[in-house]
Amino acid sequence: MARGKKAAKALTPEERLEQALVPVEEQPYPIPENWCWVTIGAIASVKGGKRIPKGNKLVEYKTDHPYIRVTDFDNRSIATEQVKYIDEETFKLIRNYTISTQDVYISIAGTIGKVGIIPDDLDGANLTENAAKITNIRGVEKNFLLWLLESEVAQSQMRDATISTTQPKLALFRIENVKFPLSPLTEQQRIVSRIESLFSKLDEAKEKAQAVVDGFELRKSAILHKAFTGELTEKWRKEHGVGLDSWAEQKLKDTTIQIIDGDRGTSYPKKQDFTSNGYCIFLNAKNVTKVGFKFEQLEFISKEKDEELRSGKLTRGDIVLTTRGTIGNVAIYDSNVSYEHLRINSGMVIFRNGIEFYKSYIVWLFQSRDISSQIEKLQTGSAQPQLPIKVIKELLLPVPSVAEQVEIVRLLDFFIYKEQQAKAAAESVLSQIDTMKKAILARAFRGELGTNDPAEEWAGELVIKMI
Repeated sequence: MARGKKAAKALTPEERLEQALVPVEEQPYPIPENWCWVTIGAIASVKGGKRIPKGNKLVEYKTDHPYIRVTDFDNRSIATEQVKYIDEETFKLIRNYTISTQDVYISIAGTIGKVGIIPDDLDGANLTENAAKITNIRGVEKNFLLWLLESEVAQSQMRDATISTTQPKLALFRIENVKFPLSPLTEQQRIVSRIESLFSKLDEAKEKAQAVVDGFELRKSAILHKAFTGELTEKWRKEHGVGLDSWAEQKLKDTTIQIIDGDRGTSYPKKQDFTSNGYCIFLNAKNVTKVGFKFEQLEFISKEKDEELRSGKLTRGDIVLTTRGTIGNVAIYDSNVSYEHLRINSGMVIFRNGIEFYKSYIVWLFQSRDISSQIEKLQTGSAQPQLPIKVIKELLLPVPSVAEQVEIVRLLDFFIYKEQQAKAAAESVLSQIDTMKKAILARAFRGELGTNDPAEEWAGELVIKMI
């Protein structure tokens, strides 16, 4: 070891600089001429955290010694509301494994590569063994290093260096070997400022887009409520000379809707009756969603088995309602469904006929809070909620004229479609924002943000001062 140190001391400044810089053939990509490629180990030290000693444990009450875990890492900082603590005795055993506000943390086990800086009120906190700290940072702005570590140039190197076991792990020396482009100090500051400005605008856009997505169900519910209380078609009624008194409220049992249960008899299909293909599709509750049929993971039975069953076969115009587990999903078996020979299981019922109803009106009605709130009150069972036919018959339905029902469906199709378009556009924005952030970071560490001044001193001068 002594000889190694002596040999190191014998190196000339030029030799030490050459040792600190990444050789041209190992550099990931070209950078501005006044930048240089170095490794994390050339500008900082990487040190690990420490697990809670055996026989000791975290405490819920607040002490002078917070203990930071990877689960506390949040948005390049710490979720302080969930931080746990250690008592004085435990702290004495691991007092050397702390992190300061001048360090950058990085997760190294399980979740790899989450990085951030701890807030001032956690300065000196103990750090989990599943994370490391990059400390004694020299010649590099702390926030520049933080953004660099979040960029793909660093993240890809850490992914490649991770040992894949039951719990993925990233060795400390692997972090030290991560190569990165070092720019002049003033350029680092400009890069950080530009990144944070651009990210701030993107985060504002993300917040607005997320609000559109999160508010979709609420807006849909409000539109449906207006539809089934008559507000949505108020103008239509005036134009047609009818009032709200033309509406009636009827229990389902008092309408002409026929309720047909799935077969529950001895001939109900057993496991051995199903095949990967066959004559008749036997629908399960998972095949009926809030937005119609979902023909995935289908189960089939033979024509012979189908003919044995007494009830539950669909005909065009039937509406299917789920009545067990997930209750209240509806789908209409109309001309838009290309499958033939459909049958329901015992966790559903069929609504057939109903001369006082436009079928699509019923489908929309069962998506409204007006009906779902009744279902919540009427359903039975706790472990697995159910909606027996005798209970379904008690559902109270708003019944306008068929002509007004057609108008209600037309308006709902229009307004809900518009809301779905807005939601889809917002979801597209959300998916693009993360991509845009990655692109910004990639450009930042290639010198492509338009902030670099080629007249500034070569970044290698920073390295010379550090070695």
